[in-house]
Amino acid sequence: MDRLIYTAMTGAKHVFMQQAGTANNLANASTIGFKAQEHRFRAVPVLGEGMPTRAFVVDASVSDVMDQGPLMFTGRNLDVAVSGKGWLAVQLPDGSEAYTRAGSLDVDVTGLLQTKAGNPVLGDGGPINIPPDNTIEIAPDGTISVVPTFGTPNNANAIGRLKLVNPPEAEMVRGADGLFRLRSGQPAPADQNIQVSSGTLEGSNVNVADAMVNLISLSRQFEMQIKMLQTADTNAQRADQLLSMTS
Repeated sequence: MDRLIYTAMTGAKHVFMQQAGTANNLANASTIGFKAQEHRFRAVPVLGEGMPTRAFVVDASVSDVMDQGPLMFTGRNLDVAVSGKGWLAVQLPDGSEAYTRAGSLDVDVTGLLQTKAGNPVLGDGGPINIPPDNTIEIAPDGTISVVPTFGTPNNANAIGRLKLVNPPEAEMVRGADGLFRLRSGQPAPADQNIQVSSGTLEGSNVNVADAMVNLISLSRQFEMQIKMLQTADTNAQRADQLLSMTS
């Protein structure tokens, strides 16, 4: 009885958490560069004096699905998608580095190249500044060139290169802002082998159909856990009745 109650109670709690994670994946099915999350559970015995009599469910791991999302052609010069493995490096307000696959970039009023969230995009030498009155071109290796809108046509000048990194996926952790960082807190080294596609964006890697089916399955699992708790309560009441009748 104890084992049933503990397993069902903690199972229902963590299934509810998994439902929240799946719902978050669905909510970000159209978010550029979003990576889905997966929750994995396991049962653990409650240890104490004597033999373990109860078990509970724990959230064994919350893993990020690093599969590449679909590539969408936009034709916009400031849209870039990382081809294969790799990340764009951005600067956080505290000066540290973070990494993203969302390559929809903009230039602010001061000429600073940044993401839609307002984080400066890092180059080999720090944040990248775009001169005014220039058209921007981004090469496959991440080199940023500008062509003056006025003056000599087709006179391209390289002003920097995107910092592209490819640290081991096991060393990366997602922050509350949706950006990834290294567990060590240190910046990742640039990887010269990473390529990007200009005029293209990477969509979310969330499979909407699979997520919907998973959400329905989790809902049924939650109902089953609650039913087990109700059954355990009913059995306990009947046991109490039998004991009172024999006493």
